[in-house]
Amino acid sequence: LSAAAGVWGGLVQAGGSLRLSCAAGPGRTFVNYIRGWFRQSPGMDREFVAAVSPSGRGTVYADSAKGRFTVSRDRDSADNTVYLQMNSLKPEDTGIYYCAAKWAPGRPAQALAVTDIDDWGKGTQVTVSS
Repeated sequence: LSAAAGVWGGLVQAGGSLRLSCAAGPGRTFVNYIRGWFRQSPGMDREFVAAVSPSGRGTVYADSAKGRFTVSRDRDSADNTVYLQMNSLKPEDTGIYYCAAKWAPGRPAQALAVTDIDDWGKGTQVTVSS
């Protein structure tokens, strides 16, 4: 997996928006995987943010993300890209964001633990200034 932030490199003012994207690497599709996003703030454990089911029809969010973030996946794209649209960003959203995949054919979306993950993206820095 490879994760890339928006054109501005993931730096945004509080109240702003940013969209993260994560594409599967060459030869990978992750079609039968739950795809998710985690973040890790300085000095903190990596925490779950959002996940989307293999079908793309189901989503789950951490309480901190509900109402502000939207996770989606493009099953029609060759690299099965997954997105995280982040609106109304807060300084506490600052951290390194990782996309992740869990093998789960036909399963609904679910909140994920770090130990659930089969494949991690490299991570991308998001900085929200006050």
